[in-house]
Amino acid sequence: MAGHFEATPGGGASVALDEVEVAILRSLAVQLLELIGPGDEPAEGEDPLAALFVEGPSEPPSDPALARLFPEAYGDEDKELREASSEFRRFTENDLRTRKRDDALAVVRSLDALAPVPDNGAVLALTAGECHHWLGSLNDLRLTIGTRLEVSDEDEGQDGSLYRLPDSDPRKPMVMAYLWLGALQETLVETLMPD
Repeated sequence: MAGHFEATPGGGASVALDEVEVAILRSLAVQLLELIGPGDEPAEGEDPLAALFVEGPSEPPSDPALARLFPEAYGDEDKELREASSEFRRFTENDLRTRKRDDALAVVRSLDALAPVPDNGAVLALTAGECHHWLGSLNDLRLTIGTRLEVSDEDEGQDGSLYRLPDSDPRKPMVMAYLWLGALQETLVETLMPD
């Protein structure tokens, strides 16, 4: 089980993680939460239903990583498509941010709840619902890191440049995290696939 997810009864999954892996995953999830930003919780005494009708931003984020997490719905080729994208964003981005925030929080909480096992590791056991939060968050982390590294499709292929970076390259640690997250995501997807 070391290094990859395996299916568990009831539609869940588990993976063995060492202390360093837990620390890296937790740190990345916390950084993702910081990037996404805080939620707009209703103030005390405010009608919670009113929060459902709060409009979101109409312009795409200027940060490239956030723009990748919250992409344009219809592109920006012409004025009509830009207006449709703006309208779509206004009514959907707040919910999407909440979902991404909930996914990352689920990762942090499940890692915080881990009980250590001998040899400085732990076994993370996820329910089916937690697996979906993890999938969402692993995807968001890969999108964010990939954007920061300016990863292209050619870089990611088996013969791509990501696998041939010299140890002296300052991007190497983040590339290794990016590739590792991809392997975790792939094995988690495989555990959730019907037989």
